[in-house]
Amino acid sequence: MWNVDVEKECGFGAETIQSTNISAPKLLATTHDLKLYVNLPFLAFVLRFSPTTQYTSLMSSIQTPLEMSPSQQPVIVVGASLVGLSAALCLASYQVPTIVLEKHEGISKHPRAIGFTARTMEIYRSLGIENKNPAPEDFVLERAHVESITGKWHDNSSWSDTERKQKSNDQKQQKKKTQSTPKKEFSVERGSAIPQDKLEPMLEALALERGADIRRQHRVVSVAQDEEGVTVTVEYKGMQQQIHGSYLIAADGNRSTIRELHQIPRHGRGFMQTLHSVLFRAPLDQWTKGIVQFDIDQPDLKAFLASYSDGRWALMFKDDIERDSEALQRAIYQAIGRSDFPIEIITIGQWELTALVADTFLSGRIFLAGDAAHTLPPNRGGYGANTGIHDVHNLAWKLAAVLSGKSSAELLDTYDSERRPVALLRHDQIFVRADYKVHLDTATPAGEKIDDDAMEFGQLYLSMGIVGAYECLPRAMRPDEWKGQPGTHFRISGEWSDAAAKLRESSPVVLNSLCIGGDVQLLQQGDFQGWFGVSSTGAALIRPDGYIAWRAKEAPPNLAQVLDQAISIVSFRVEDHVE
Repeated sequence: MWNVDVEKECGFGAETIQSTNISAPKLLATTHDLKLYVNLPFLAFVLRFSPTTQYTSLMSSIQTPLEMSPSQQPVIVVGASLVGLSAALCLASYQVPTIVLEKHEGISKHPRAIGFTARTMEIYRSLGIENKNPAPEDFVLERAHVESITGKWHDNSSWSDTERKQKSNDQKQQKKKTQSTPKKEFSVERGSAIPQDKLEPMLEALALERGADIRRQHRVVSVAQDEEGVTVTVEYKGMQQQIHGSYLIAADGNRSTIRELHQIPRHGRGFMQTLHSVLFRAPLDQWTKGIVQFDIDQPDLKAFLASYSDGRWALMFKDDIERDSEALQRAIYQAIGRSDFPIEIITIGQWELTALVADTFLSGRIFLAGDAAHTLPPNRGGYGANTGIHDVHNLAWKLAAVLSGKSSAELLDTYDSERRPVALLRHDQIFVRADYKVHLDTATPAGEKIDDDAMEFGQLYLSMGIVGAYECLPRAMRPDEWKGQPGTHFRISGEWSDAAAKLRESSPVVLNSLCIGGDVQLLQQGDFQGWFGVSSTGAALIRPDGYIAWRAKEAPPNLAQVLDQAISIVSFRVEDHVE
């Protein structure tokens, strides 16, 4: 029997049900005072027995292999960086054959992304990756505006809206000599500051261990598709060969070959500037006061300095001047404010600050993900790499369901209708925030700023795969404002368990039941009905990616029929599927 701890203020956002360790009871939902653990959900019901602590959870397991035909062609992923490797790992978790094609020989030496959100760490934990670098419970990420690290400090600013508000509250409470208000949490996970070049080897090793076929030094030359699948022509060591697959995920970056080959246009703020950076190693911790990001402000040096918390630092220049090694060394010492110790220059980089979103995320059997779909500049909300990881997490289970033959290919259309609006909103929200307002056309209204927690946990999916999510819904400015809206979470009575048992044979997924209060014990009691907008007889259907697909606020008279219809609609069930 498992014990379920209930922690206050660990709620989830609009459509999200948080998940945890794949090898332990899986966290199906968190909201306010409740954490509900179940075992390996695919599609799931959360059921309520009574107003007491007895609940039932009904779900399908993805532990067993999906039923693929022997001739089933693999999914091809182009790009073996963060998003591509995450796609391979997600697909491998469903035992979908996957080939990853990468033109480079190895992983980039530049750390690149470092800020991974709590939602991303939930996804990774569900895939078996432990967060070994969690942010401390009381940690507030700050950026300092300085002349140099060892010189004059002007001021500090908190990284996110939530942390800024918390810091303000703490300061007010400190003045009153009272205890500060605890920071509200919307996840049982915490963000991580692991550098991308340390995370990617972990993803690759785990994907290989689970059966993914990763082929480096394979450059894509062309892609063709028909009703049967996709054919990719690649060049490897001067020789060309063709690789056949069922579908293709283009995770090949901002300058995506796949996107360009298929002439998919992009729109948005566009190109802003070319940035140059230098990665170096230096012992600076004694002067940083625990802060890891600095705006360097001198008459002849405007730059951003960031620590990777392992002795490495990146100095990013706010101009597009190319500097030789001597000039780079002088600039580094100038940003530090002293030069009486050695530094090691590791590598230099150049990249474009761009904000563009593709007009569509799919073209037939080809799907765009990550920077290939949306190029979003680095920002305090972590919209870049995190958004791409969430893309492939959304797509992987849908590909698995379709390739199993139990779901119609129409299910795949929901990828564009669910993920593209998220990218568009994040694009717009970047330019509402102070860091990028300067890049916004003065003729363009800035729009309303949405809280960082709501941006991460309060997403609302509107698609044919979600029943009961409507465009007329008011915007949730905080994740806890949705209260059970489809794309959220639920519970139910014993009648639902009986109905589900009758539907197990015809369901496109395997359903198992687990009684919370029997198999699982709640350690605390809370207002579950109020949180999720259902009565004591209501129910909710949870998708594999943790989004609520459907709910019944009360049990209908024809309960089994209603449940069957709901499963059929949200899974795009193929009625004539032959086992």
